[in-house]
Amino acid sequence: MNPNPILNNIKRYVSLTPEDEQDFIVILEQKQISRKEFVVQPGQVCHHQTYVFKGALRSYFMDPEGQEHTIQFAIEDWFISDFNSYISQTPAMLYVEALEPTVVQQIEYHKVEALCRRNPKFERYFRVVAQKAFAYAQRRVLSNLEHTAEDRFRMFNTMYPEIVQRVPQYALASYLGMSAEFLSKVRKRMALKSD
Repeated sequence: MNPNPILNNIKRYVSLTPEDEQDFIVILEQKQISRKEFVVQPGQVCHHQTYVFKGALRSYFMDPEGQEHTIQFAIEDWFISDFNSYISQTPAMLYVEALEPTVVQQIEYHKVEALCRRNPKFERYFRVVAQKAFAYAQRRVLSNLEHTAEDRFRMFNTMYPEIVQRVPQYALASYLGMSAEFLSKVRKRMALKSD
């Protein structure tokens, strides 16, 4: 197993000694996930944070009418989970599903808690990552209130063109709060303007 990408992610926020790195590596579990396989499902307690080593996943919930609402995408070097379930250790409300064959590295809740108690560097890392995730979620809510569906797609396409190319249109549409048909029309209009 090559743990370097996740260690490089951590080193963006805190410096690690070789001993720190080893302390972290021993709690990693690497898994292969098939396309359409779930990492988390509603009703299960989410025991892991999932780091995407290779591949793509999404989290979503199903409303009472059976409509899917995508909450998050994760590609290489991103974390994904039902974070409410993970933090509170209560049953999940979200599905976390692989969109393509994926390799993940997972870290179990109790092992992370023990590591953070032993080493404040990791406490800082996970706090900073959680703060950034909260800030992103808040920006997304405000964007949904402030911008049209077409503007939301344009901004997302500018920021995350790789995700737009890799994820199914129905999943992207549900993330952006529109139907797949409307997203298709938006993309066609944009293509015509760029010609």
